[in-house]
Amino acid sequence: MLPINITTSAENKEVVQRLTSKLAISEQNIIARIAINYSLSKNRHLEIKDISGTKDGKEYKEHTLLGNYKNFYVALMCKHYEIPPSSPDLPKYFKLHLDDGLQLIDKIFTDNPNYPMFDFLIKHLETGIETLEDTEVSLDAVQNKNQTVHKEFYNGLLRLDIGKRNDNGEIITIDINDTNKYNNCHIAVAGESGSGKTQFALELLRQFHIKSNEQVKFLYLDFKGLKKGDENNKFYKPFFEQTKTNYINITETTFPLNPLAFIDTINQKDKILGINKFVDIIAKYGNIGENKEQTLKQAVKDAFDSKTNGEYPSFKEIYENVITAEDGKNSRLTGILNSLQELNLFQTKVNHLESFVNKNYYLSLSGDLPTPVQFTATFLIINYIYNVFMNMEKAPFEDGKIALRYVLLIDEAHVIFKDRKSQSILEKMLREIRSQGVSVILLSQGIEEFNQPSFDFSTMCNLSFLLKIKDINLKAIAKFLGLLSEKEIKKAKHSLEKIETVKAGAISNIKEFDKVELFELKQFISS
Repeated sequence: MLPINITTSAENKEVVQRLTSKLAISEQNIIARIAINYSLSKNRHLEIKDISGTKDGKEYKEHTLLGNYKNFYVALMCKHYEIPPSSPDLPKYFKLHLDDGLQLIDKIFTDNPNYPMFDFLIKHLETGIETLEDTEVSLDAVQNKNQTVHKEFYNGLLRLDIGKRNDNGEIITIDINDTNKYNNCHIAVAGESGSGKTQFALELLRQFHIKSNEQVKFLYLDFKGLKKGDENNKFYKPFFEQTKTNYINITETTFPLNPLAFIDTINQKDKILGINKFVDIIAKYGNIGENKEQTLKQAVKDAFDSKTNGEYPSFKEIYENVITAEDGKNSRLTGILNSLQELNLFQTKVNHLESFVNKNYYLSLSGDLPTPVQFTATFLIINYIYNVFMNMEKAPFEDGKIALRYVLLIDEAHVIFKDRKSQSILEKMLREIRSQGVSVILLSQGIEEFNQPSFDFSTMCNLSFLLKIKDINLKAIAKFLGLLSEKEIKKAKHSLEKIETVKAGAISNIKEFDKVELFELKQFISS
């Protein structure tokens, strides 16, 4: 990198002196730094050909100009012009923005001689922060350059047994992470209650766990929730033991996650964007209104500001800040926050190296929870998973295999499909998270629920399994399993008519077996 030793134009030498005097300090490098930043804030690209002469200008050596913040300034300039730090043009751009910023600031004070310098600084500092705060919240993952969560991966071929042929009992397998066969590892499963989809899902997770040498972890997100005591029955208890799964009923046990922990606590811009994302989720699923949203945003910011050493605030602290701001009045916002903190749904202190994505969990979301709280808790968790994995390096890809890290299984997914506010974030996650080595498995009672007016979720799942369903809608079946030929549609109809003759009968679109041919799904067996 060339040294950034620059000289202002001769005209600006006097400007530096005037503005430094107005700032009431002796160091003339401070106004130079302010000028560079102010010029960059205008978001204009200056032309090198417009560089003015440097004779008799104010000289700045690199250390004097940038001090200990050189890397920060270089990063800003390189990002602005999309150039590498080694570019020979870098010092020239610094000179351009120094001269430009000095002229812009000098004009402000020439036109407004009684305008205090500190008022100028405060105004433009607040303007910069408010610009971030008022930006429409993006569905994109929020950057966290200081994330310390790590997740191992399995980069071998993951071959899963999914059932057996109906005619001769031959085992049917799928190579789920073979990119020559499948563009993603997402799975859609549809079947009415009692069709065997839950046992099939548990068997898939068991195989993910065992065949990856326990490197692929999972979260089973049960939106309906288990009945009290079911976690210890002869069906679930063996599954939890064989897969080393932690069972959590969220109304009884704290989930080992702070939903705020996806936010960067060091980089101010990324912190604000993360807070906005968090507040947006509460606002969406709580229907709290615009004014309350601003109250919540300030309460979260204040809670973060009260923390040191990278710690995260608790829902209780945020709730107390909101109560103070609202003078103790009850509202929909205080009700949701009170439920989140009173039920103690989430931990506050988290060990990133022991992040829950490094263990297996079955999360039972009881229907006893108020609906806004249930949805809010669900999507705070999904948002955390999405953001954490999107901030990791892409999953390794070698010899046509993509490495796998994690499985997110959503049971009773039709409940989420039908909520319009849920669809956009789930759609974006399905599109993007596959490159991070994450498989999403969606279980639903029917196929129509997958196909919503705004988006057909089954199109993002390369592997689809259709069990017994109540209504045989051939058009919907053709969509769910991928475009079928007329011959395949007739065959699908014939297979579904015979489905009750086969234990856990199913048809599928997998490439390792005849499309829509009836076969027996593999089930989790406790023995």
